[in-house]
Amino acid sequence: MATKNSSVIEFILTGLTDQLGLQIPLFFLFLCSYVITVVGNLGLITLIGLNSHLHTPMYFFLFNLSLIDFCYSTTITPKMLMSFVSKKNIILHTGCMTQLFFLCFFGISESLVLSAMAYDRYAAICKPLVYTVTMSPQVYFLLLLGVYVMGFLGAMGHTGSIMSLAFCADNLVNHFLCDIFPLLELSCNSTYVNELVVFIVVAIVIGVPTITIFISYTLILSSILHISSTEGRCKAFHTCSSHVIVISLFFGSGAFMYLKPPSILPLDQGKVSSLFYTIVVPLLNPLIYSLRNKDVKIALRKTLRRKTFF
Repeated sequence: MATKNSSVIEFILTGLTDQLGLQIPLFFLFLCSYVITVVGNLGLITLIGLNSHLHTPMYFFLFNLSLIDFCYSTTITPKMLMSFVSKKNIILHTGCMTQLFFLCFFGISESLVLSAMAYDRYAAICKPLVYTVTMSPQVYFLLLLGVYVMGFLGAMGHTGSIMSLAFCADNLVNHFLCDIFPLLELSCNSTYVNELVVFIVVAIVIGVPTITIFISYTLILSSILHISSTEGRCKAFHTCSSHVIVISLFFGSGAFMYLKPPSILPLDQGKVSSLFYTIVVPLLNPLIYSLRNKDVKIALRKTLRRKTFF
């Protein structure tokens, strides 16, 4: 995957901060968050796989969201942790392009899965009588296929755009990962076309899911307001609000990072923004979608009882 017109064979990632006093505390903070992310997402994948009553469209999408979050976090966090404990966090050019590809692939896939989940909840709450037809196995398999195809095409577009650049001398990437704008900053040729590609692709993969999610949740909230039970309304609002918070964090931080020219957004601020959609959201998703979910709690108790019995 190395480009022929580049003399750079490796990059050095500067990491999140250069303050020595923060290196070890941040290492343990992000190590703990990574462990929770891995345990939470793999646990949710296992529960959904083992319990047949969770084999529904909603949990089918949740299974894939957890799988994406696990892979997304694993693509980024281990390399980030190395920057806290090593003097030079070196990554080969090929490794950098590979990380960039999977960063884009899982990021785009996550945004599309979240929009598919919002549509699924709209179909279940607003059109319950035709839900089994609206979300038949063929429909949600096609939706998921579209998610991964779009993720692959978007990742290829971004990675191919970066690989077309020449990196002549400077190899110091001012970030904790191989992201698009820090790499564009190192290019020794014009990046106008590359920035245009970023804006177009990100506008599509953030804009379309955001509109889908906004319309779905607006219709869902409208249906909730017609629930006669006050307790039912409060419970529905409580569940929807937590989902909306996580979705807003993911799309908001992504838009803040990629839908502005790099000259307007300093890269140090970009690092903080990147933490939300690469570290925080994969950590929160299994907590929001499982610990606050009655079906998942029941499945967990059944699984634990089954293990205790055996």
